[in-house]
Amino acid sequence: MIVVATGDFELYHELVGELRDRDATFTTVEPGTPLPKGATAVIVGGDDPVPADAGDDRDAPTLVRAAPDSARGAVTDALAAGTRGRRTIGVDPGAKPGIAVLSGGEVIAAFQVPEAEVVDVVRRETEGHPDAVVRIGDGARLRGARIVADLDLPVELVDEAGTTPHLGAGARGMGDVLAAVNIARREGEPITERSVDPTEGEIQAIKDRARERSGDRSLPDALARRVADGDLTIEEALDRHGEG
Repeated sequence: MIVVATGDFELYHELVGELRDRDATFTTVEPGTPLPKGATAVIVGGDDPVPADAGDDRDAPTLVRAAPDSARGAVTDALAAGTRGRRTIGVDPGAKPGIAVLSGGEVIAAFQVPEAEVVDVVRRETEGHPDAVVRIGDGARLRGARIVADLDLPVELVDEAGTTPHLGAGARGMGDVLAAVNIARREGEPITERSVDPTEGEIQAIKDRARERSGDRSLPDALARRVADGDLTIEEALDRHGEG
C-alpha cells in the first residue's frame, strides 16, 4: 500500500489523481504521523518531514520525494517499491512504438509514443536505476537501430517472434504495448549497436512468419525487407502482396 503524506495542496491532488487513475491501493496521512501497517512506500513533498518509520531498511517503507511537476514519476517509483526488483524496460519498435516498464516482473507503467520520443521516455524511466536494462525487439530494424544508437544504457536485443498476442474485441491498438511487456520479460543478447541491413536469415525468418500467418502465402524479398526496416507490418506486407 502506498501512503501520501504531504502538506503541499497541489502535490496532494496530483498524487491522488495519478494513484486513482492507476487503480492503486493507497491512503493518506498527515505529514510526520506514523505510517499505517502494510505500507510499502510513502510519498512526501520537498518540505515535508520524513516519517520516522520510512528509510533505507529493507523492511521499511520506501521514501519517495515528489514535486507537483513529478507526480507521475513519483507514483511509478512508489508502485515499484512493492516489487523490489530490477527495473526492465521493454521496447517494441515500429511506427507506433510500445514501451513497458517492469519492476520485479510486474508492469508498473506503459506507453505508446512517437518514435522521436522513445529515447526520452526510456531515459526518464531508468533515471535513478543504475542497474536498469533495456530490452528491444529485433523487428523494425531501422527504427530499432536508431533507438539503440541514441541510448547510453545497457541494451539487449530480443527475438520478438510471438510477443504480440491475439487481440480480442475492444483491445485494438494495444498490441504494441503488450508486445513490449513480453519483450521486457525475455532475455536477449547484449548489444552496443545494431547494423541497419537485415541478414538473409532475418529476411527468411520474416518470410516464414508471413507464410505461417497467411496459410502458405510467401512474401517477396522486397516486401520482407520493408518489414525488417519497420516500414510495414507483416499483415500490411501481405495485403500489398495480395493487391499486386
